[in-house]
Amino acid sequence: MKRKTFNNLGGLQSLMFCVGIYTVALFFSIFVCSSVFYAINPKKASSVAEAKAKPAPEKQTYASVER
Repeated sequence: MKRKTFNNLGGLQSLMFCVGIYTVALFFSIFVCSSVFYAINPKKASSVAEAKAKPAPEKQTYASVER
């Protein structure tokens, strides 16, 4: 008589699903929270460096005549 063997991995399917959903939610929450944090508190060193690196261009003014 031949015995039927079942895959032991099938019993762990629900556990692996929960672990997978947990890791996806963890990475997504880290991404969202860091995006919100850096939107509210930008890095001051980079914003100061950008302001110094890009000097304001001189605007040419033209004379205009109003009628």
